[in-house]
Amino acid sequence: MAAAPGDARRVDFGGQAASPEARAVAQWAYAERNAEGRPFAIVDKKLARLYVFGPDGRLVGATAALLGLARGDDSVPGIGLKPVNLIAPAERTTPSGRFESVPGRNDKGEAIVWVDYDAAIAIHRVRPGPSAEQRAQRLVTPGADDKRVSYGCIVVSEGFYEQVVAKTLGRGRGVVYVLPETRDWQVEFGLSAAGQM
Repeated sequence: MAAAPGDARRVDFGGQAASPEARAVAQWAYAERNAEGRPFAIVDKKLARLYVFGPDGRLVGATAALLGLARGDDSVPGIGLKPVNLIAPAERTTPSGRFESVPGRNDKGEAIVWVDYDAAIAIHRVRPGPSAEQRAQRLVTPGADDKRVSYGCIVVSEGFYEQVVAKTLGRGRGVVYVLPETRDWQVEFGLSAAGQM
């Protein structure tokens, strides 16, 4: 059913705090039907936050997320084929852009949501890592800098993955918008400053 004149499609953050950039991209994705009626997510790398929305534009959940150790907005070419132990710290980026997500499994058979399959970037639950990384503890600290520790994946708590990610993005195709940290976000998504709310 078509919206009535003046009946704007509005994304609903449910009272959750979010950056102006995250709000603008979420609003654009929903209002312009860029997500094509599918669930979608916004990854705000500067704040290390993940926002997951249903197809109706309502926030399903928001959480802190662990992100790539290295700052940057591009994956190293061929990174998805490289053995993890050979990935240098400077290559551990979470790429920015619009990604068609799909549920899948990793090499250990765990359920994940692929964001960029070729670059081996996914949303997944926190896993035990080297003790120096203290990943579970980093998820609950207030600072965004503490969250820069992954090989590039978007890592969330086990509970958030099960209750939010698995029940929305984990049931079928979706869209994940990863905000850039070294490039202009409006250019990244083809938006003009005049068109933002």
